[in-house]
Amino acid sequence: MDRYERILTLHRILKSARRPVPLARLLDELECSRATAYRDIAFLRDALGAPIESDGENAAYSYAVEEGERFELPGLWLTSEELQALLALNELIGRTGPGVLASALAPFRSRIDKLLTNQADGAVRKAPLERIRVIGYGTRKVDEATFRHVASAVLERKRLKFGYRARSTDQATARSVSPQRLTHYRDNWYLDAWDESRDGLRSFAVDRIKDAQVLDAAATDRDDDELNKHLASSYGIFSGAPKNWATVRFSAHAARWVADEHWHSQQQGNWLNDGRYELKLPYSNSKELLMDVLKYGPDAEVVAPLSLREEMKILLQLTIGGYAGASA
Repeated sequence: MDRYERILTLHRILKSARRPVPLARLLDELECSRATAYRDIAFLRDALGAPIESDGENAAYSYAVEEGERFELPGLWLTSEELQALLALNELIGRTGPGVLASALAPFRSRIDKLLTNQADGAVRKAPLERIRVIGYGTRKVDEATFRHVASAVLERKRLKFGYRARSTDQATARSVSPQRLTHYRDNWYLDAWDESRDGLRSFAVDRIKDAQVLDAAATDRDDDELNKHLASSYGIFSGAPKNWATVRFSAHAARWVADEHWHSQQQGNWLNDGRYELKLPYSNSKELLMDVLKYGPDAEVVAPLSLREEMKILLQLTIGGYAGASA
C-alpha cells in the first residue's frame, strides 16, 4: 500500500470509528511499520488539518467528536482500485455509445490516468480494459452535438426545439418540447418529453432528432407518477397506458432462460407442472412484444388475449409466405 492509500485508509478508519483505534489495528490495516504509521498520522494531522486525538496510555487514536464529523480530506481522494473502477466505467460508457460521450469524457480519463501515475510513484498503473467486452446490439448512430443539446435541455430543465422524422411514418415534423427524461434502452437513447404542440407525453429516438436547439424558456415539469404511468407502465419503449395483458408460455427448454429474464417491472411469472413457464405482462403496442416472443421460435406460444394470438398467427403466416416457392 503506497502512502496515498495509507492516508486515505487511515482517514476512513478514524472517521468511522466510535472509539479510539489501537495502534496495533492501524499497523495491521495500513500494512506498515510503527515508524511509518507515526509519520502518516503526523502528516494527516499537521499537513491536512485532521482533528486527531491520541490516547497515550492505550496507544490509540481517534478524531475529535464534533470536529471529526465535519472534517473531510481536501479534494477528491480515491484508492487505486476505485480509480481503476472509474476507468472501467468510462470505458463501458464509451463503448455503449461510440463517439457520443467520448470527447466529453476525455479530460476525465486524462485526470484519472494522472492520479494513477502519481499514486504509483511515476509508474503508470494500467487497467487491462481489453478484458472487458461490451457488445452492442442494434445500436444506432447518434450525432454527438445533438446528444449534448438533448442532455443539456434535460438536466438544465430548458425547453427544446428540433426537427423529427419518425421511422413509422417517415414524416418530418417540427417539435417544441419540455424534456422530462433521457432514457437508454436496448443500446439506444430516447428522449421522454412533454410535446407542447400535441399536449401530451411522447418518446423520441435521439438518433432521429435533427437541428436541436435549447431554448431559454423553462421546461414544464410533469409529475413522476404521470411519467411512470404513461411511459413505463406498458411493455417496451412504446408509451401509453396498458391496453391488455399478454400471456406467453415457454417450453421447458426455454423456461430456464426466460424465468431469469426481466421483461417488465409488473411481469408475473409462473412455473407450470410440466416444466413450462408462463409469463404475463402488460402492453399497449403489440409490435415489440411480438418481435421478442418470435425470437424464441417454437419454444414460445402466445396464449392470450385471443387478438394477440391471432396477430402472431398472421405474422407467422406472412413469414412462411415469404419462403413460398423459394429455390433451395
